[in-house]
Amino acid sequence: MNRRTKLLVALPAAAVLTLGLAACGGDADGGSSDSGSISGEVVSDGSSTVQPLTAAAGELFGSENSGVNVSVGTSGTGGGFEKFCLGETDISNASRPIGDDEIVICEENGIEFTELRVASDALSIVVSQDNEFLECLTTDELATLWGPAAEGTITSWDQVNPEFPAETIELYGPGTDSGTFDYFTDEINGEEGASRSDYNASEDDNVIVQGVSGSEFALGYFGLSYFLENSGSLKTVQVDSGDGCVEPSAETVADDTYTPLGRPLFIYVKNESYADKPQVAAFVDYFVEQSASIAEAAEFIALNDEQQGELEDVLAGLAG
Repeated sequence: MNRRTKLLVALPAAAVLTLGLAACGGDADGGSSDSGSISGEVVSDGSSTVQPLTAAAGELFGSENSGVNVSVGTSGTGGGFEKFCLGETDISNASRPIGDDEIVICEENGIEFTELRVASDALSIVVSQDNEFLECLTTDELATLWGPAAEGTITSWDQVNPEFPAETIELYGPGTDSGTFDYFTDEINGEEGASRSDYNASEDDNVIVQGVSGSEFALGYFGLSYFLENSGSLKTVQVDSGDGCVEPSAETVADDTYTPLGRPLFIYVKNESYADKPQVAAFVDYFVEQSASIAEAAEFIALNDEQQGELEDVLAGLAG
């Protein structure tokens, strides 16, 4: 059973039953249309972290709207914004907010958009199940390990902490097009994009899973959902930002104790696509209305009531 199939099977039955409601009603001003009349493409690309959310929504939406195909590319948050701001996609999946330079490109190309926060996530520090010495890392130790000054100099674990073994460090992480990379470097190293480059980089989180699980002296980072899917071969490292060691979880993200690596997840919608393509409007409406069920199925953290209300208000502004 592949990941997309597992997400569809896991979604609560109530969400499947209400899917048709999300695709019905609406008007000629860009709202959702009757499911029988909707057809066409919904083109999305961007974050590999957000991909399972959009894929799950697309699977379910498509099961009630057979004429609609939702494609979900994974070129990374930065790569997704590049395509989006050139007008190549309807939706950009992002694990960080759009940057000022990306906004300028969108403006230059006449792309107006709306940001929708659809879930939350915990960026997880992971090691192999065979690792016996890493239970918790402080944010200072993470900066020592991953900062630009570490390149070529911090090569042994005992250089990070003298209590750690004198074994060679093996690092795995997302590439520079990844929103996860941007978020991690900003929060841990103090500047977006500031990182040592002598690590095993990949936009495919499965490559990171394979690398870390294969060595007891390896460490990597990615979204919580990928850890949950691979918890048989990996374990998380707790993070201490000054108030003690905290495990990543839905609870610690919701109560703001897993800092600074709890983060929001977004989709960006091209306003013109929402207004002119009924299939895009219907899909986005469904995504918002069923965001909690989608987040649960994809093993992300659902929005709280206040955040969900804010999301619905933003959608109402887009639809209006």
